[in-house]
Amino acid sequence: MIFWRGDQVTDLRALFSSNDPIDTSEAFTNRQRQWELVATALEEHLRHITTAGFDPADLEAPRTHLVVFHGVGGIGKSTLVRKLEAALVGARPTQWGEPVWAGHKILPVRIDLARSAGTTFEDVVLTIRAALATAIARPLPAFDIALRRYWEAQHPGDPLDAYLERGGLVSRFGKSLPQQTQAALGDVAQALLLPGTVGSVVGEVTSALAGALRERRQTVRALATCARLAPLLESEPDLEALSFYPHLLAWELNRLPDAKKITPVILLDTFEETADRHRDLERLLQRLVWLMPNCFFVISGRSRLQWADPALHGQLDYTGPAAWPGLATAAAAAVPAPRHGAPGGRQHLVGDLSPEDCEDHLARRLAKDGRPLISPAIRSVITARSHGLPLHLDLAASRFLEIRRTREPQPADFDHTFPALLARALSDLTADERHVLRSVSLLDAFDLDLATRAAGLPHQTPARRLTERPIVTENPYALWPYHLHGAIRSALTEADDHTEDRWTPADWQQAASRALAALGDQWATNTSLTPSRMFLVACLRQGLRLACDHRLTGLGWLIDAAFAYTDDSVWEPLAPPTPADPTPDTPADAVAELLTAIARRQREHRQRTVDRLTAVLDTGLLPAELTEMALYYRAKAHKDLSHNDAARTGMQQVADAGGRLAPKARRGLANLARLAGDFPTAMAAVPTLGWKGRHHRVLGDIHWSHAHTEQAVTAFEAGRAEAEQHGAAGERAMMQVRLALALSFAHPLRADDELALAHQYLDGLDQRSNTLLAQVVTLLKDAGTSGVTDRAHSLNTDIEAAGLPFLHRFVELARAFHHAVRNDGPQLAATIERLRTLTAAGDFAYFTDIAHFMADLPLPQPSTTRWITSEDDVRSAWRHLVQARQELLAGH
Repeated sequence: MIFWRGDQVTDLRALFSSNDPIDTSEAFTNRQRQWELVATALEEHLRHITTAGFDPADLEAPRTHLVVFHGVGGIGKSTLVRKLEAALVGARPTQWGEPVWAGHKILPVRIDLARSAGTTFEDVVLTIRAALATAIARPLPAFDIALRRYWEAQHPGDPLDAYLERGGLVSRFGKSLPQQTQAALGDVAQALLLPGTVGSVVGEVTSALAGALRERRQTVRALATCARLAPLLESEPDLEALSFYPHLLAWELNRLPDAKKITPVILLDTFEETADRHRDLERLLQRLVWLMPNCFFVISGRSRLQWADPALHGQLDYTGPAAWPGLATAAAAAVPAPRHGAPGGRQHLVGDLSPEDCEDHLARRLAKDGRPLISPAIRSVITARSHGLPLHLDLAASRFLEIRRTREPQPADFDHTFPALLARALSDLTADERHVLRSVSLLDAFDLDLATRAAGLPHQTPARRLTERPIVTENPYALWPYHLHGAIRSALTEADDHTEDRWTPADWQQAASRALAALGDQWATNTSLTPSRMFLVACLRQGLRLACDHRLTGLGWLIDAAFAYTDDSVWEPLAPPTPADPTPDTPADAVAELLTAIARRQREHRQRTVDRLTAVLDTGLLPAELTEMALYYRAKAHKDLSHNDAARTGMQQVADAGGRLAPKARRGLANLARLAGDFPTAMAAVPTLGWKGRHHRVLGDIHWSHAHTEQAVTAFEAGRAEAEQHGAAGERAMMQVRLALALSFAHPLRADDELALAHQYLDGLDQRSNTLLAQVVTLLKDAGTSGVTDRAHSLNTDIEAAGLPFLHRFVELARAFHHAVRNDGPQLAATIERLRTLTAAGDFAYFTDIAHFMADLPLPQPSTTRWITSEDDVRSAWRHLVQARQELLAGH
């Protein structure tokens, strides 16, 4: 594999490409070179800190005690850091050679700063100290006492040893740290002759110690040489103070006896995860690095450290090239053997480049009179096309020079891949490996089985050999662990292939069909063993793209997968390709548009959903089963828009067809009957629905509408349990929201707990209507308190934007409950009038009845609602809920 190094090396091709001298730079290296860079820099560091004039308390000397590796994600920086950690304790590859620091004890401490690891600045400091606790087995009193004071102030009631246990530091470094900090506390208390009871109190000890240091007492003469200890002990023990405590650690390390001397090498991995708009964590970490000049740091991240940039002054404490000479842009390239005393380059690109570094490299790659020769527009195109591959940048620079001989290069000249890149990628592959390579270029990601089947080969050996090649990247935690480098993949699928074994269009078509079939078999196997929603979506994404790009006609498993995708109401984006002509012209295009329209209805106005589904139905390209799907979801969108006649027509069509969605369509018809106030008809349908028709959901909606709270809760809990039994996360979330809805009228405190759980279930599901309904539940459980009406107004605005007008009725019902609880007759009358207008077409007209019942108001005219019990019973039940809320609020 090639790795970008960034050395300033003359490009002879550029030198001889024109009569005009051009400044150039380019170079490549490998991972052995990274080890040599670390070894050389560490050797320099050891020489520096052992000189007579070195003082870790010098806050003005330039800092050269670090090496930075940066490059695109997935290129192996974390692996490199782990290998460096192992090498520093002796487990080195033989080709890396022996280190040159015999006689020095090295302590590597690797810290993962990834957000997924949950590492805080406290954890960084504790990890370093815990590692030292194991390595030197003695207290470091200046630091330890400050740490104990900070810990007692910031974590009262949470013992340090318990925190270390939870964070895994005890299993990694043992239990020495809490014992050593306690020993340091006791030693200082004894030295100050403090009483036993006082000596165990951190605050008393630190106050006494600070006073003794100020007075230069003989008993603390050992600590008195640390000039900044007293001010640190007297400062507020907060995170800002903690970030200065590493100075104390550096001071303690420097005064260790020769037998205990040790040099920590602190490896900070995934440094890009510290980046944010305000650089808060980066500022603390930079301060730690600056204050520990006798330690050596290896930092890895996606982009170059900008600490030497003067523009960051004010955002970070120590900035500019004078502070960090090895990080300055002009010195960013590594040199093999820096002159004695010179800092050398301390930033090194590993593997592929980030977009920012591509731009930066292209700007410096070719220059004329100190100015970039390649324009920003061309650099942008090259960067996008390169996928971070250094070789692509090299080829683009050569092409720029070639074109420049005859005319001015334009961005369009670089909006393609390079056949030469493909030729180089194929040059050392066997025939079988090239065959597998072309096959997997059709896939976003793959495993050995998928690659082998897509290639149509009888055995996996060629696929396995290909995955060992550097053009394939492995992520062992992904669904499919391998993916082809983006630039190579683009070259295979876009560039003209002039090799002898190049494929014909028929070859590509057959490979696409094989890949689609292999994806389907993997999905079927997964479904029969341990169904995975993530795997389903991944298969659909790859399968739809294959079918659309190659105009495949045999959709097969995609139909079953489409039903599986819609069954659970989760709606992850499938992101199928968007053709230049958005009108579907193949069955695969129609299926992709169908699923996209259904999923995006959670983020689009429902009228847009109706229009998109009508358009795809009009093409006539959908298979019969998926035609029913389009009809069903169009009917659901009509219902959400309160187009209930159209909704009933569509649901009836699907129910009459008797297909897979017939149970859901029958549920839809039952719900439409309920919305029209025909509860007996809805209730009669419940026994016919079963799980597929979500019978518990229908039953619960009927009961809460009658203020039968306990029956509704029982139904929704049964529906939630059934959803969990079937692994249906989307249905579970819907049941949980409705459970909270039923409880919100009668039991606001319990509703609050259930609503919190509902939000957990909704997280990541993209169920817009249920998320908004959960906000209605918040209004209901808070009815009678202040602020409800203002929140209701804001919620109506969100509902309007979502194109879900049926939810306006729920908001007004919440307002009616609120005003009835507060005995606010005029506001209740206004709310009832709005409800009457919203339900004038007939649907949800029973909400108007319920609003009257809540305040025990007579109906202005006989109701058309058909309840499952008498109207008097329903009136009494709703009135009771209002009175119960009034009593609850009065009690508070």
